[in-house]
Amino acid sequence: MYKKAYGVIETLAPLHLGATAGEESGNLNLIFKDQFMQTGIIPGSSIRGRLRSQMRQSYGEAEASYWYGHEAESELSEKTTESVVKFEYASILWLPVFCPGQPIVWVSCPKLLKRYKRIAGNPSDLPDPERLKYKGSQTLTPLNINGENKLFFNFGFLTVEGTEDLSAWFPLGNQLPSVVVGDDEIGMIHDMALYRQSRVALEKHQKRVKGKAFFNTEALPEGTFMVFPIAIKQLNPRESNGEPKSWQPFGKSHQGDIYLGGLESIGFGHCEITVKEI
Repeated sequence: MYKKAYGVIETLAPLHLGATAGEESGNLNLIFKDQFMQTGIIPGSSIRGRLRSQMRQSYGEAEASYWYGHEAESELSEKTTESVVKFEYASILWLPVFCPGQPIVWVSCPKLLKRYKRIAGNPSDLPDPERLKYKGSQTLTPLNINGENKLFFNFGFLTVEGTEDLSAWFPLGNQLPSVVVGDDEIGMIHDMALYRQSRVALEKHQKRVKGKAFFNTEALPEGTFMVFPIAIKQLNPRESNGEPKSWQPFGKSHQGDIYLGGLESIGFGHCEITVKEI
């Protein structure tokens, strides 16, 4: 039996998880994406690895191995143990997008909202996401053009077909200016919203690019909300050495700052994770 919980990630800085050496597409460092929606994800292994490292630093190797499994002693070793805590990948719930006149609108789609509803345990206050398509939040102030409420994105105008109370879809409480678009549109909007940066290595004594040390990187923007499910294995007294234990990744708090992904040294990866029980 497993105890269910879920985590909510809010990015406090651009978040890059993907290629770090340009091996995927020339000198463009791409992020990991869902193969169907083409929206950014965080693999469960990345979340688990970071939380394991944090627990190892705070409580020691024995405690980290208890919750996250014992590592193989060598490449040839098969001596490992199953982790008590299981993580699935984190998917986007709300993505901030630049929109003239707003200036930021958080965007989602029915498929991403359905995953959140399933992860959160299908609470009754979350309606069918399909009926929210092209609906805006009560905090959204769209432009009124010829009697129609519209938002302007780089690819054109989007008609907002009414407003809904979307506060239940924001797990951290604040209902932000937001709109739900179609599943077939989120990939295009996601690509437009990504944070992109060009980086170079310069010669020591000249302001000139050193060799071919030039590359571009993309990242999920600051203010992105993501969710991931957590399953905690219920151990019998023999497996837990007779000691009842509680998984506390952030000590007595259910919330903590953490760094995920790469390029931390130049300001990427700062996130806040909130763990919620079902």
